[in-house]
Amino acid sequence: MEPHPADKKLFENLSGSGKAIGVLTSGGDAEGMNAAVRAVVRMGIYVEAKVYFVYEGYQGMVDGGDNIVEVSWESVSSILQVGGTVIGSARCKAFRTREGRLQAAYNLVKRGITNLCVIGGDGSLTGANLFREEWSGLLEELAESGKIDEEAVKKYAYLNIVGMVGSIDNDFCGTDMTIGTDSALHRIIEVVDAIMTTAQSHQRTFVLEVMGRHCGYLALVSALACGADWVLIPEYPPEEGWEDKMCVKLSENRARKKRLNIIIVAEGAIDSHNKAITSEQVKDLVVRCLGFDTRVTILGHVQRGGTPSAFDRILASRMGVEAVLALLEATPDTPACVVSLSGNQAVRLPLMECVQMTQEVQKAMDEARFKEAVQLRGRSFENNLKTYKLLSHRKQDAELPKSNFNVAVLNVGAPAAGMNAAVRSAVRVGITEGHKMFAINDGFEGFAKGQIKTISWGDVGGWTGQGGSILGTKRTLPAKYLEKIADQMRTYNINALMVIGGFEAYLGLLELSAAREKYDEFCVPMVMVPATVSNNVPGSDFSIGADTALNTITDTCDRIKQSASGTKRRVFIIETMGGYCGYLANMGGLAAGADAAYIFEEKFDIRELQANVEHLTEKMKTSIQRGLVLRNENCNENYTTDFIYQLYSEEGKGVFDCRKNVLGHMQQGGAPSPFDRNFGTKISAKAIQWISKKLVETYRKEEGKVFANTDDTVCLLGMRRRNLVFQPVAELKGETDFVHRIAKEQWWLKLRPLMKILAKYKTSYDVSDSGQLEHVAMHRPKEAETGAI
Repeated sequence: MEPHPADKKLFENLSGSGKAIGVLTSGGDAEGMNAAVRAVVRMGIYVEAKVYFVYEGYQGMVDGGDNIVEVSWESVSSILQVGGTVIGSARCKAFRTREGRLQAAYNLVKRGITNLCVIGGDGSLTGANLFREEWSGLLEELAESGKIDEEAVKKYAYLNIVGMVGSIDNDFCGTDMTIGTDSALHRIIEVVDAIMTTAQSHQRTFVLEVMGRHCGYLALVSALACGADWVLIPEYPPEEGWEDKMCVKLSENRARKKRLNIIIVAEGAIDSHNKAITSEQVKDLVVRCLGFDTRVTILGHVQRGGTPSAFDRILASRMGVEAVLALLEATPDTPACVVSLSGNQAVRLPLMECVQMTQEVQKAMDEARFKEAVQLRGRSFENNLKTYKLLSHRKQDAELPKSNFNVAVLNVGAPAAGMNAAVRSAVRVGITEGHKMFAINDGFEGFAKGQIKTISWGDVGGWTGQGGSILGTKRTLPAKYLEKIADQMRTYNINALMVIGGFEAYLGLLELSAAREKYDEFCVPMVMVPATVSNNVPGSDFSIGADTALNTITDTCDRIKQSASGTKRRVFIIETMGGYCGYLANMGGLAAGADAAYIFEEKFDIRELQANVEHLTEKMKTSIQRGLVLRNENCNENYTTDFIYQLYSEEGKGVFDCRKNVLGHMQQGGAPSPFDRNFGTKISAKAIQWISKKLVETYRKEEGKVFANTDDTVCLLGMRRRNLVFQPVAELKGETDFVHRIAKEQWWLKLRPLMKILAKYKTSYDVSDSGQLEHVAMHRPKEAETGAI
């Protein structure tokens, strides 16, 4: 629901003046924690609160002294791209005792800190909640022993707590993604991709052990992202006799000339009797039964390390800002909350409810109620498991239904990483549904030329990790080939069409549906799955490929910032792709810590350019002597990248020098990120299931053919907030700016102020733009269907 106009306070009204916020990281470290710390510090300072680092987690709070330090804006410079946590984390026995908490309370009161932001796992957050409940009692005890006076007891009567979940295991109920999970998946997938190349040189089986003592999320999602042959996780123990089934599957693979077998084992994997299954046991089993050359790789702490992904940086930055808002708005009556992600919304949830739900999962597993454990993990986890089961094991031909329908798949538009994962998923789900699958090469142009062939289960093996488009893709629209395409549809008796692509794919479907009046051949179910780095397709918050491009931009900006920090006093102007859509420039700016990002959707003039130059001139006087400016390629036809470069060079003379960089086509290349592999896999599976349903609904028995001519049989499947939604392309016309090839309304524009605040611009931050957009009141946890996969 929209907030009431009276609730739309400009941020100035929510002043943090006179307040002090302490920020700590606790428990196991996770990539992205530093981005969260940076956001809390800068947002805190922006609202004029004092912000303190609490070093070494709760241990530092108990020890006090130099462990609790007031920080400045510059204190968090250059930490966005650093993994782990720069303020340290520790397990703390002392804080588990009342004496320890008494000492911690004394150290906070001494500095006037009554607002705490805790970044950690459920144990850390439970500890924080207990501390809050005991707070007034602790203060009275300190007053009785004469350590603080009665006035301090009154002045600091309440402690506010806000939590953010940092955990690579994604094991916390109530949030779709915890900070660090996406980065951990990046590490795992990098290793799997590397192993695949060596294993394909030999006939080898690899057993990979990934983290997840109590939660199989990392194992499950990485198995889905690399098309592993077998996965073992705690929530879904294999059935009795699994050993034989697994060995049969592996030997079938060999028989089909598949050189590589990958088995992924979560460190907490168990069998149906709650007995541990270790990676060594699995290796011994394969060697004993099949005699295959088998290797074990234990990923261990590699998964925790390295630089955080773009997704984790953006997630943590948004959560950090939201956490400060929550602390400022907290009253003595609001329960401690945890800031989390629901679809693409930042929301606040009651902390203890989430902790209790998380503990319920463990309880269900201990009591061997595994089906319930999977459900408690939420819809996202459940869907991942379903999709994995659907795609990993090919049923025998005798077991497959026969639909007698022919379904064709094609790629349209520019290449986007993740397209191949989407094609693989479509082909395999289609075969499972009993259809005959056809692959069309080179888009609508190839379609017209008859570049069409049947494609089998084995043909798409190993496609998930491949970048670009194996089928080949072109930007050509179908309008000039309508007759030829209709001929090919008739020749191959194609009963349904699945198009994976960008804005041209959307336009192509509009053209084909308009041509239905003239050609019966187009009266079949058609569905489009958005795949473009620009993320400019109406009807979907995300497109396949945009996450990979964002990571490329972020990695490049990290390197550029590093080079600038060596030379000092240097400003880089970087041009990103996206057509007229500013998604990559805006989100890249947020993830890379840019000083400004120029986009088409937010008009700017020479005065703003001047203000930015002045901001950078001021910045050069501080310890951070470098600048980073992103510019979307079509943001303004006159203020080109060269113009901005020359303007900055002239205005910055004597203060800083300038360099420019056009990122170009590297943004379309590279191996797809885990998000794009999984998003492509899941959205495609859903699209094919829709096609199957529509084929049955539109089949005319008496004529023996499919006839579909209603708007709801030409759809775009997009992710809207937290759900995958089928929308007739005809209905999306009204939401589209066809001249600039973007949607008229784009959700990510609400994150513009956030980028500016974190880059130190004087800007007002409307609370309605924050996570409070829909969640004025506290909401109970609801799991996303696909979440941020």
